[in-house]
Order: sequence, then structure tokens, then C-alpha cells
Amino acid sequence: MSDSSEHPAKVRILLLDEQPLLRYGISAYLNSQPDMVICGEADNITAAHRKITECKPQLLVTALRLGTGDSLEFVKTLRAEQPNLRILVYSAFEESIFAERAARAGARGYVMKRAPREELAAAIRDILKGGIYVSREVALNAFKKSLRRRRKNSHPPRSANAVENLSDREMHIFQLLGSGLGTKQIADSLDLSVKTVESHRENIKRKLHLRSGLELRRRAAKWVEKTFRVEEYVFRGASHGRKRKLSPFVLARPV
Repeated sequence: MSDSSEHPAKVRILLLDEQPLLRYGISAYLNSQPDMVICGEADNITAAHRKITECKPQLLVTALRLGTGDSLEFVKTLRAEQPNLRILVYSAFEESIFAERAARAGARGYVMKRAPREELAAAIRDILKGGIYVSREVALNAFKKSLRRRRKNSHPPRSANAVENLSDREMHIFQLLGSGLGTKQIADSLDLSVKTVESHRENIKRKLHLRSGLELRRRAAKWVEKTFRVEEYVFRGASHGRKRKLSPFVLARPV
């Protein structure tokens, strides 16, 4: 009789991404790992809730771009409803802007979609051991912020990247504007009043130093287009079998 400890149970993973080709590639790779199995896939938040009930995953790998759904709010809700579910964000959105937001929402790690797939597997394993997974750049930025907070009477300058200064809700609305949605469409999709969305738009314009709604839409469209280019790069790289240099990552465990 074989010792069951030699064949530990595979960790059950739920994959949430609106891109079917990307889900297919990630699923195939993670299923090839000796200690992982994809127990379900979903392309939107509603389907993800259903799959969580059905397959009871131990870890969720989720994108941040999920149609009109508020992915960060979804992560916050999951942390409250499923405290034992580990969450890893796998996104094309720039980590310098979104990694800290995802961590505040309750994610245990953040991996860019342009990173080699080996980093995704490494992040999953580290998170399951109780750690967190972030890039070296994110870790250093967090360390610098911590030092600034400890300085008495310190008033650190606001980020040169004004987009970083948007709140999570403003960031989501900015993304939807860049995807071509109007104020009424955004209000309907987020179950907000038109007046509330208009107020957020004005705050975004002020923070980004924009003078008109047209400038806001153009700026948002350029930002979304840049994100799309990252995702297209991921698809092209995967389809052509390109090898990419491993990015420098650091592993951190809570003390």
C-alpha cells in the first residue's frame, strides 16, 4: 500500500478571466503541474460566485478586467464571505498602480500577464504556504512608503503618475470610460445614480488635470488601449512560443 503522503492532494484552483484563449492556456499549464488542478473556470463575477459554490476552490486566480464588473470590490466581498480562499490577481494592468489596491482588497499576490508562466506557478505555491507574492519593484515601493510614513512631520509628494492618485472607484470608472461606456451606461452597470458617476468624473478630471469631458475620454481610451496592447503581447507570445526573461520577484512572508 502506497503512502498517501507521497501523493498529496492537488490544490483546487478556480480561474476567472474574460478571455477564453488565455483561460485555455493558463488552465492547460496549471493542470500540467503535479500539485495543481483547475476545478472550474468563469468569465464574469456572477459565474465565479456560482463556481465557487460548485467546486469549492482553495485558490482563485483572477484578472482585473472583468467586463463592467468591479473586480476589486469582488475581491473584498470574497475575503469577507470566503476567508479561507486565497486570491491571486493575474492582470495586464500595471502593477505599480494596481498591486497595492489588490492587496488592500484582500489579494495575496499580484502577477503581471506579461510575466513568464513559471512565475504564476511560483506565486500560487508561495501563497498556499501562507506568503504573499509581489515583484521587486512593488516591494521596494512599499518599503519606501513605509519609511516616509515613519518620518515625523513628513509630507511625501504625490505620485508623478496622476492615475495612481485615483480612488478604486474612480479607477474603475476611468477604465469603463476608456472602454467606450457613457455616463448612463456606467451608472446602470454599477447600480449608481447618474449624478454620482458625474461627480466621480469631475474628481477624475481634477486629479488628472483635464479640462473637459472630451479630454477625459481621450485620456481614458489611451490608457485602456495601452492595457490591451499588453494582453495582445501575451497572446502573441503564447501562440508563437516565445521565451521571455524571468522578471525579478521577491517572496515575502507575514511576520
